Amino acid sequence: MTERDRALAIIWFAYAVAIAAGALTLWIVPGDPLWRALVADIVATVVIWLFSRAYRNSSFYDAYWSVIPPLLGFYWWWAAGSAADPRAGIVLALVCFWAVRLTYNWAHHWTGLQHEDWRYPMVRDRHPRMALFTDFFGIHFFPTIQVFLGCLPLYAAVSLGGGPLNWLDALAIVVTLGAVFIEMIADIQLRGFLKTAQPGEVIRSGLWGWSRHPNYFGEISFWVGLMLFGLAAYPEGWWWLIIGAIAMTVMFATVSIPMMEKRSLERRPAYAEVMRDVPMLIPRPPRR
Repeated sequence: MTERDRALAIIWFAYAVAIAAGALTLWIVPGDPLWRALVADIVATVVIWLFSRAYRNSSFYDAYWSVIPPLLGFYWWWAAGSAADPRAGIVLALVCFWAVRLTYNWAHHWTGLQHEDWRYPMVRDRHPRMALFTDFFGIHFFPTIQVFLGCLPLYAAVSLGGGPLNWLDALAIVVTLGAVFIEMIADIQLRGFLKTAQPGEVIRSGLWGWSRHPNYFGEISFWVGLMLFGLAAYPEGWWWLIIGAIAMTVMFATVSIPMMEKRSLERRPAYAEVMRDVPMLIPRPPRR
């Protein structure tokens, strides 16, 4: 077993402990399945944070983004007893497809316990005296809440929507499935580019010539697709079903993308030309 394999084994053990802690919480805590799931989600996050602190690497949390949504969806589906509902089956299959692809992509690129996402030290170093606080709330707790808000339409689709499929479900399938393929193609194109890229060179081919962040566009579109499923199932709850997609869009547009843009400009001066010619997020054909 290589060093990387041992590191991944530690990661998966941490997730097994976190999921077990979450399942125990679901068994102990009374109440509505939605709020029980939120408490269990927070407990599992605390477990991952403890592993992050023990190994001094907050990238323990990286896979949490994609591992938890299918578990939430299947729990809500089981709690509602809607086994034969076609909408629940479709949305759960799409969430699993997204989760497996994104988790595999992370595991494929993660090099081991010596590697930590470059953004995490930046978050902690802003206020060194509050590093423990910012590590938990900024790197672990905040994205957990973001993902939970994004999963509210999943709850509606598998728990509240027993009606027939409609045109909004069809649109949701197209958007969600298309979003996953956009992310997949963008990752494949970037991986191929990096194999032969020279220092300072910037990718401008494929989807990356249509958008500076096609992977983020795909990720936002995935959560919009879930929102559409929720609206198709439970339109009267529109006011809380749209919160997750809005929160995701705001987070990527105001936090994640600006951090990436700043880092790209510092490392690749040619990126300024890309910023001039290629749209930030929503794809459009490249300028000639």
